Amino acid sequence: MITRLIISALAVLITAYTLDGVTVEPWWWAILIAIVLGFINSCIRPLVKLLSLPINMLTLGLFTFVINGLMVMLCSWVLRPHFEVDNLGWAMGFSIVLTLVSWLLHLFFPNKK
Repeated sequence: MITRLIISALAVLITAYTLDGVTVEPWWWAILIAIVLGFINSCIRPLVKLLSLPINMLTLGLFTFVINGLMVMLCSWVLRPHFEVDNLGWAMGFSIVLTLVSWLLHLFFPNKK
């Protein structure tokens, strides 16, 4: 579990330093960002996806990108001023790049079960 947290925090740092519209300061706040984002994605996101199911079906699932961006904006609002995202566009980009970076890092550091 600690390894997954460190990998997620590293992914947050890499993504934040890659995108101009996202800031994480100081760097060690990435651990708390990973925890809060994980909590939001596991508790709040499923409810929002369920409530937005009609519009998500209408847009053939593309509204999911907006939902992911809104979850990042919520995390940014909770952890302000240490984690700031300029707008919804940067938040959606952050969620996409974060997913890709996390996937790559988990390839290099798989879970040992």
